[in-house]
Amino acid sequence: MLTVVNEDGTTPSGSSLLDEIVREGARRMLAAALGAEVNAYIAELADERDDEGHRLVVRNGYHQPRQVTTAAGAVEVKAPRVNDKRADEQTGGRKRFSSAILPPWCRKSPKISEVLPLLYLHGLSSGDFVPALEQFLGSSAGLSAATVTRLTQQWQADHAHAAFMDRDLAEVDYVYVWADGIHLSVRLEEAKACVLVLIGVRADGSKELVALKDGYRESGESWADLMRDCARRGMRAPVLAVGDGALGFWKALAEAFPDTREQKCWVHKTANVLDSMPKSAQPGAKKAIQDIYNAEVRDHAAQAIKTFAHLYGAKFPKAVKKITDDQEQLLAFYDFPAEHWIHLRTTNPIESTFSTVRLRTKVTRGAGSRTAALAMVFKLVESAQQRWRAVNAPHLVALVRAGARFERGRRVERPEAVAA
Repeated sequence: MLTVVNEDGTTPSGSSLLDEIVREGARRMLAAALGAEVNAYIAELADERDDEGHRLVVRNGYHQPRQVTTAAGAVEVKAPRVNDKRADEQTGGRKRFSSAILPPWCRKSPKISEVLPLLYLHGLSSGDFVPALEQFLGSSAGLSAATVTRLTQQWQADHAHAAFMDRDLAEVDYVYVWADGIHLSVRLEEAKACVLVLIGVRADGSKELVALKDGYRESGESWADLMRDCARRGMRAPVLAVGDGALGFWKALAEAFPDTREQKCWVHKTANVLDSMPKSAQPGAKKAIQDIYNAEVRDHAAQAIKTFAHLYGAKFPKAVKKITDDQEQLLAFYDFPAEHWIHLRTTNPIESTFSTVRLRTKVTRGAGSRTAALAMVFKLVESAQQRWRAVNAPHLVALVRAGARFERGRRVERPEAVAA
């Protein structure tokens, strides 16, 4: 069909010709898919016949046309109808065909429903949805202010986060965990409140959010409450936990999972050490600290700590003591596969995820209630989780859980295995 196109590439209706072609293609593909779905349904039940030999399941024209909002824009759909005369033993009525592609209630693609809350979370105000999405979708159908408000309220309800925090952890095995307390620009009822976050690595190497709740100043009792709750829900003791120097978390970890080893975050430790030194000495000290955690093996790291103590011990004994007192916890990652060292020496998996959360909370200037704030943070982390990459050499995580021993980053065969 010929279409008049203006010089700027738009049609008389004001839309782009390219957009109209995409929507027309989407309409035809959807019609073909719906037709194929109905044909397959009828063909599968072709042997279902009544006493007179007539088929019980046949085509029966089309439903009334309706507009469906998709990623390609608003598409008019005429769904085929099915006359299914079979009896439904459960309800006592007749069976009904329900399309898996386009359910009777559907007026917008599930992806559209998913993207609205995410756009809100990432900074688009609810008042900007309709004009913004109309440019992309070619229509504002189904995108009224009331619709947008209803969809954003779906994730703000506290039951989603509550259900997550009450799920059974007995069937999940987290070999490594990262823990951190994140302070955000959201109102959590207390000025010094923060969000306590626990991210774990499963035996297959994938990362997953374990727990997320509000706490007070990363206090020991707040962390203890979180860790006790994880243990109560059946969480197995991780092999290694990575966190900053906050004593609250380590005390809670020792209480809930006494067998879990500790690895203190080098990023937090570096910042803490440099804060206790004058600015003139910080560049050199930072380089000396990097030489420690970037050392090829544990022995070299231990030697680098001695060098750091020799260079700065006389003038800045408190700064040096911050490292020497925690040497065992700072070098624990060397007892694990070398491929995992880059993941285990810092809490970066949490920090990188929460950079997006901080951006959103700055845009909203506070989320209002505690429930709304936690719901916002939970939804953002849930969205980010889909993009998390597995740790390097994921197959080695299961060996760590099995108790394999690693020296200089490489697996050491057990004596009995060598003798055999």
